[in-house]
Amino acid sequence: MTTANDSDETPRVPIVCPDCETTSRVPLSDVADAIERHNDQLHDGEAVAEVDPDIADRIADLAADELGLLENTE
Repeated sequence: MTTANDSDETPRVPIVCPDCETTSRVPLSDVADAIERHNDQLHDGEAVAEVDPDIADRIADLAADELGLLENTE
């Protein structure tokens, strides 16, 4: 049984860092801050860590479809 205090329903996004060879999952609302903090602390601010590219591509596809950007205009 789940209670109001359980945060298991919060979407968690995979963040990958190829230089550190690490992957972590953070709540959707914390993604930008987590990536910025990681890159600032470990890579002198260079954009190394990022949302898993496969997930980012899928989100972009879903957004484009929702916005009608993928419809044929013949």
